[in-house]
Amino acid sequence: MGVLHRLRIFLEMIKFEHTVFALPFALAGALMAAKGLPPADKILWIVAAAVCARTAAMSFNRYADAEIDARNPRTQERAIPKGLLRREFALWMTVLCSLAFVGCAAALNRLAFLLSPVALLVVLGYSYTKRFTSLSHFILGLALGIAPAGAWIGVKGTLEWPAVVLSLAVLAWVAGFDLIYACQDVQFDRQFGLYSIPARFGISTALRLSSILHGFTVILLGLSGYLAGLGSWFYVGVVAIAGLLVYDHLLVHPDDLSRLEQAFFTVNSWVGVTMFAFTALDVFL
Repeated sequence: MGVLHRLRIFLEMIKFEHTVFALPFALAGALMAAKGLPPADKILWIVAAAVCARTAAMSFNRYADAEIDARNPRTQERAIPKGLLRREFALWMTVLCSLAFVGCAAALNRLAFLLSPVALLVVLGYSYTKRFTSLSHFILGLALGIAPAGAWIGVKGTLEWPAVVLSLAVLAWVAGFDLIYACQDVQFDRQFGLYSIPARFGISTALRLSSILHGFTVILLGLSGYLAGLGSWFYVGVVAIAGLLVYDHLLVHPDDLSRLEQAFFTVNSWVGVTMFAFTALDVFL
């Protein structure tokens, strides 16, 4: 198998295109911290750090869950269960991307470098949480929620309340949509002793909790803008995100999960992009 072909399979395996979930929030955090456009080198290292962190996290997830993926009908076609890539390849990519992430953090500033191992502990450790706690959805939210706080630190060398609140908003948003996504694995999780809120409390309860979390997402986004001193364009973006989240929940129902993929991938991919676009409009206009 050629190197380029193996790379293409790897990128497909980790759903590289879904970097769009967290990266726009990191860039929005950078704009808010700088109250404008950060220096070009800061943007470069923040983007590189976000890509490396997510790639490391997804590589490790595929490594850690290889046996589970082979048993789950939904995931049996992934590259490692199908034998297209060796499990060890995912582990080596985890190591390389983790080291690259630490290097990017060091290039930003001392605090980013010192906190980089903590960030790695969260983003890599998430892969094992479903084995012992139904709160795994919130750990995933924390893993992505680190992005805007990390970008803020990368720009300013310190952590301030607007970044903390923005990170909490991302945590609530991610936990909410992961609750929706987990509904499709309820029977499998129960059968194999894996932990999730849908498996433990049922799909209806999970969807209600997801709605509550997405309500908090909108509130926290608005609060982060207020604390950062942003203006009307930012709040237009928050309203647009609220509309996307409402549409998200209109697509799924406890008795009909047929549009779950559309809700998870299509709608949620626009949330981060909307956040970044309207933050940029507010900062520059």
